Amino acid sequence: MESENENSQKLKDLVREKYSEIAEKSDRGDAPDCCGPAACCESTTGKQTVSGTCFDIMAESYEGLEGHLPDADLSLGCGLPVEFAGLKPGQSVLDLGSGAGNDIFIARSIVGDKGRLTGLDFSEAMTRKASANAEKMGYDNIYFITGDIEDMPLKTGGFDVVLSNCVLNLVPDKKTAFSEIFRVLKSGGLFSISDIVLEGSIPESIQEAAEAYVGCVSGAMQKEEYLEIVRAGGFPDVTIRKEREIVIPQEWFVQLLGEQQTTTLDTLSFRVLSITLNGKKP
Repeated sequence: MESENENSQKLKDLVREKYSEIAEKSDRGDAPDCCGPAACCESTTGKQTVSGTCFDIMAESYEGLEGHLPDADLSLGCGLPVEFAGLKPGQSVLDLGSGAGNDIFIARSIVGDKGRLTGLDFSEAMTRKASANAEKMGYDNIYFITGDIEDMPLKTGGFDVVLSNCVLNLVPDKKTAFSEIFRVLKSGGLFSISDIVLEGSIPESIQEAAEAYVGCVSGAMQKEEYLEIVRAGGFPDVTIRKEREIVIPQEWFVQLLGEQQTTTLDTLSFRVLSITLNGKKP
């Protein structure tokens, strides 16, 4: 039987491999990837195609927002955390799971060239892609580094704002992750995080499916449990700024579980939610 540490490392390796593959496919000009089993997806920008039906699964559109860079938008988020971050010119900002830099570039349009922005990602391929995007735009106050959210290679109390978009649900040890967020924030600093949570019991078969984990579903935990972890991490006052249900089509589950197992879903009651929440370090 695998130990907890072995299982955690296995999940981290899986996430790193999958998101590195997404970055490399984007660099080659291939269609971007999407949440859910690869067999069920044909992607266009921010959309998935299943059995001929095109729909948004997780992502919200950034089009029209100042700072939006299409090359950095891989449609891997589940919210717009920058909208609720209360950013101000000159602030220092950290984006966890920064990917190709999408949220960082939106944030820079607000904090300006006097601000300092850092993106941390688990995938070296993503870090390279984000750095190339920043260089292409001529930004000299954005830094992308590769590292683990559970053990950030960053100084204590260095940031005014921490952002993250649909990433922490993929982190095995969320308690440690939020303790690290608390550590790197300045006193009075704020986080704005969009993430996936659950209400009700999700079937074990989905919880154990690797593709579902990378697809942001089975790595999620119960909403109230998630919020309790955030509070225990040092943020007593947590506010949910936005909440919406992610409607996952039946075809997705058929691809993942098979027709026979999928019929049991009709007897279950669970919801997959995207939430955007704020918390402030005292």
